[in-house]
Amino acid sequence: MMFERIAPEQHDTLEGIAEPSENPALIGHAEAAATLAAAYRTGKLPHALLLAGPRGTGKATLAYHLAYHLLRYPAHETAPETLAGPDPESPLFRQIAMGAHPAILHLTRPFNDKTKKFATLLTVDEIRRVNRFLSMTSHDGSYRVVIVDPADDMNINAANALLKNLEEPPSRTVFLLITHSPGSLLPTIRSRCQMIRLQPPSAGEVETVLTALGMPLPDDAGKRAALLERAGGSVRDAVLLSEFGGLEIADTVDLLVGGADFDFVKAHRLADAVSGRDNEIRFQLMNAHLLDIVAQAAGRAAETGETGRAGNFARVFQELRIAISETDTYNLDRKQHTLNMILRLHDTLRM
Repeated sequence: MMFERIAPEQHDTLEGIAEPSENPALIGHAEAAATLAAAYRTGKLPHALLLAGPRGTGKATLAYHLAYHLLRYPAHETAPETLAGPDPESPLFRQIAMGAHPAILHLTRPFNDKTKKFATLLTVDEIRRVNRFLSMTSHDGSYRVVIVDPADDMNINAANALLKNLEEPPSRTVFLLITHSPGSLLPTIRSRCQMIRLQPPSAGEVETVLTALGMPLPDDAGKRAALLERAGGSVRDAVLLSEFGGLEIADTVDLLVGGADFDFVKAHRLADAVSGRDNEIRFQLMNAHLLDIVAQAAGRAAETGETGRAGNFARVFQELRIAISETDTYNLDRKQHTLNMILRLHDTLRM
């Protein structure tokens, strides 16, 4: 499937995969979309929504579809009962996709013109743009939409700055916070948002999309099933697992952090495989998988009422994220970083 790339490049842009802002197709999430459309039609759409679910499963795409719906139907009484699918031929769609619509503020990791790299965190300077955005007169009296993508990437200062905006938002303003790990967010932020938990698309739906994109899948049925299961409903993750060795990296990390004894030999081999400067994507995949393991552990602990354990995992999540940021910012030794991270997680899971 070929498409015209019109969206600005993001920190996680992949060749051949549409950005959420330019993706007219929403895979899965029909129930959530129907709930949001009904809430808006009846004038009961919350001022802040937390779209929660695994990484790469369409949360940001749903956020942009909702933003399109609000701007296309500024009077909720006349809005349709179902969420309007964006029309790629419409000026509204193209304006939103290009990041040029004055009623939408998309906050994500900024690009650093000096280092020519994207930041590893969503900084307080980015969040402060909300004040300027909300101080301007709304476009044609329509809604103003702030998309924080993902909220997980905020440091503590950024989170506190956003909290002030969530406490007293202006009328006709909607905050859409995307999160892979709601347990890692400040409790005060979670309490001011209505959470919409999104289930990942099915393996069959992901396989259909990959086939349409022309992405190669393993011929062996067992290996194909293993890849789709590991992707967890994420088209993006399926591409990374298939094209960049992500499946082997994730399997190795799971063995290392889940083993009773730490295998230093295997850990050194993994560190060598992901730490070279020509292995940027593999290094990112390893870091993302480690963070996902901690986030999932925090979620399981919170669900079973183990608040102390959940809090410990949340702290480790922040520690790992800071370590990733510092390694990237200061060009620290990636091999040592990898060894430290895996050993830290192995010990944490034993506690």
